Amino acid sequence: MPNTDYDAIVIGAGAGGLFTAARLAHKGYRTLVVERLDKVGGRASTDDIEGFKVNNGAIVIEVGGITEETFAEVGAKFEIRQPNPPILYRIGGKEIDVTGGGWGFLLSKLTRQGAKLVKGIGAARHDSGLPEDELSTAEWVAKYTKNEGVHGIFRNMCASVFAVSSDELPARVFLTYFTRKSAFKKFGFHPEGTIGIWRALAESVESNGGTIWLSSTVESVSVVDGKVAGVVVERGGERTTVSAPVVVSDVGPAATVKLVGAEAFTAEYLELVRRGDRPCSMIAVNFASRERLIDVPGMLSFAKSRRMAYIANFTDVCPEMAPQGWNLYVAAAVPKPAVGDFDSESEAALLFEDLRDEIPGFDERAKVLSTVVTRDGWPPQRAVAGFDLPNTTSIAGLWNVGDGVKEYANGGTTACAETAKIVADAIFDRFPLVQS
Repeated sequence: MPNTDYDAIVIGAGAGGLFTAARLAHKGYRTLVVERLDKVGGRASTDDIEGFKVNNGAIVIEVGGITEETFAEVGAKFEIRQPNPPILYRIGGKEIDVTGGGWGFLLSKLTRQGAKLVKGIGAARHDSGLPEDELSTAEWVAKYTKNEGVHGIFRNMCASVFAVSSDELPARVFLTYFTRKSAFKKFGFHPEGTIGIWRALAESVESNGGTIWLSSTVESVSVVDGKVAGVVVERGGERTTVSAPVVVSDVGPAATVKLVGAEAFTAEYLELVRRGDRPCSMIAVNFASRERLIDVPGMLSFAKSRRMAYIANFTDVCPEMAPQGWNLYVAAAVPKPAVGDFDSESEAALLFEDLRDEIPGFDERAKVLSTVVTRDGWPPQRAVAGFDLPNTTSIAGLWNVGDGVKEYANGGTTACAETAKIVADAIFDRFPLVQS
């Protein structure tokens, strides 16, 4: 097998992998990214279906946070278009814009007990006001109100951000996110679909001397004396040994253990991975229409629905995502349960019932492009927020990045950007480049 040397190897060209690789290459590390698919983006990429740019996972990109900061640092083009307003809430058959009004304005539209809830949210800005870990978000809301619309709003917020229901997400996580994190206050879409953002990062990697191998599979990770030594890659029918003192995995901790071999890890770390391997699930219906089906420029969420968390309208701000004269949408839901086994067909049927309720004449007016269930080994998020694993491992030079090792109370591609910065900074500190 031919042997190749790099300073760092990144397994997977998903969000976490590309954020990490872009940071490493920008600092001068000879970086190799190995991706088994024929395109970048992983679970947040885009497919072409009959000329429509259909996202297969993450649909929105945060503006103004760690994601945009990373692009600025590595010199990548950040072409995100923001809808205005970014999100509306359908309450009592009307679209409500809460921009500038916040929680108080939103909850006041649903219940007279809104002020009590707002006070509870405000208390969470201090550690003493956060509930215990065991309390779910649904249980926390139930302390204040039984109003179905309020519970629906909180359920659908949990689904939209964390890919679980309010029954499955700790209230402490929800409240920490919405009181202390950026909480997706500003976001938008890319005109090429979400893959466009990853293509820009990939271009940054390569322009800074990095290498990306698509349609290539890491078969194993080599460890010698408790330290990473490199990987074995199958590429174009040939096996290549690639040596490096640093390996960063974006395929999830459980898959990383399989690539290395369980015998190389400590028993304590293996137990952490066993308990933390809790992938979430989501169902998405991608559909199009000649006429405009929802009167929103971005996203529409719901106070009452069986399963549907939101509908996103892409083509108001990104008409390039559809053939001329067409509108492109996605509707998303989390099943019950979002963690564990469920009946895909019946759960998808509930999502379609919601679509028919919210869009009169849906079956006649909409062209369904695909119905996608993401779960198990290809989930919307690899761990329930609040139960994430550490990004470090028990092997020197081996890290994980991505949504399986998120920082507390974060989610989605923003969490991937955050883990990438943390891991890249650790690499810069522990494996500094030797200046010639």
